[in-house]
Amino acid sequence: MAYQIITDGSCDLGQEISQKTGIKVVPFYVTFDGVNYKKEIEEISIRDFYQQMVDHPQQFPKSSLPSVQDYVDAFTPYAKEGKDIICLCITTKFSGSYNSARTAAELLSEDYPAVKIQVVDTMVNTVLQGILVLEVVRMQQAGMSFEETLEGIERIKTTGRIIFTVGNYEYLIHGGRIGKVMGTAASTLGIKPLIMLREGEIFPTGLSRSRKKAMKRLIEQTKDHFSKVGESPEDYQIVVGYGYDYQEAAVFRDQLLASLNTYAKYDQIDIFQIGATIGVHTGPYPIGLGLIRKYEKG
Repeated sequence: MAYQIITDGSCDLGQEISQKTGIKVVPFYVTFDGVNYKKEIEEISIRDFYQQMVDHPQQFPKSSLPSVQDYVDAFTPYAKEGKDIICLCITTKFSGSYNSARTAAELLSEDYPAVKIQVVDTMVNTVLQGILVLEVVRMQQAGMSFEETLEGIERIKTTGRIIFTVGNYEYLIHGGRIGKVMGTAASTLGIKPLIMLREGEIFPTGLSRSRKKAMKRLIEQTKDHFSKVGESPEDYQIVVGYGYDYQEAAVFRDQLLASLNTYAKYDQIDIFQIGATIGVHTGPYPIGLGLIRKYEKG
């Protein structure tokens, strides 16, 4: 029996990819005034979200997770068809989306006991969550069963990393993602932070005096990562993520590709726009990359 792939709005795949692959995305909500919440993509575009941050730098938007009812509404049509569901949620270290989905799955199990609904804590977010979801699509297309796919997800999800920088510390401070003392000191000095997400949490990996040097360091850290784990980039899916400035992302992508091809053979890196779910924490100028091992290399 075929299974339906569902994920939350943290995946940042965009409407075109989700429609093309048949993925169902349950959106997060975003607000700029703390009162009026809009569904990401469905009610406020990502471009409008970033434009509002750029135009109003003193505003700090907030995001809100999908409700239990949002997931019930997403699961029900497939459950009625008798279709099993794999739902991939943002790391529980960042959001309670997983808990909403689990509760919804338990509610539906009463009416549809024959339908399997597996909710997965992906331990990742944003563009890294997106490429994990696309690996699940590849597993499905390869004819892997429901159980085999779940095993594949568990094999590769801990190999995921996001290596990134942001424009400044302000949004990380407001989002509670970094210590205020460190953030205040670094903001005063104009230092650019280097950050890594691994196994669901973010960790500082260095500092840089300028944006260009920060991006260069990200590329160096990518090479160091592959050297440390003793694996080739060819065995990984890699994607560049950005916020407001696509042109900067394109330059970074080309620099990353050039670096990768000094120690491996890598043909193409896609560029994904980081959505509002994570953008509220990073501000309008995040840039970096996500990488995860291909399922068949796990």
